[in-house]
Amino acid sequence: MDKIFLINIIIKLFKKNKYTNMLVELYYKYKEVFDYLFFGVLVTIVNFVSYYIPSNIFHIDKIVSNVIAFVISVIFAYFVNKVYVFETPWDNLKETLKELTSFIVSRIGTGLLCDILIFALMINILMINDVISKITTQVLVVVLNYVIGKFIVFKGKGENDVKK
Repeated sequence: MDKIFLINIIIKLFKKNKYTNMLVELYYKYKEVFDYLFFGVLVTIVNFVSYYIPSNIFHIDKIVSNVIAFVISVIFAYFVNKVYVFETPWDNLKETLKELTSFIVSRIGTGLLCDILIFALMINILMINDVISKITTQVLVVVLNYVIGKFIVFKGKGENDVKK
């Protein structure tokens, strides 16, 4: 494929028509889910990069590297979920600390269960490749974290929850 062909495809995709209008409407109807998936992909990339660097560049143990990746990705995830996905305010320190604590506890739960224990089981006992194991555990983590974030941690607190 040449550049001109790809540019023409991009122009056609973003040209205003009934399909782009429909996609825009669909996005706004399910904005929170789309935003969560988009930022979930970013969190997953952060997790993979922060796993890969210690594991493959510095040759740190795979389990230790996975714990490092978990900590970094949880910190990143809290901020993007609070600001961009569930849009909860920063104005009350007590509520923000309660929310942060709830978020960390929920992520430790899903992190210990899926991201660390299931990962360790898959690579050490089931002898599944570490990359396949990371992909599998990350899919489980994303689904569980959305459900917990939506219905427990950020429940009814954000701009997305305000009735219009």
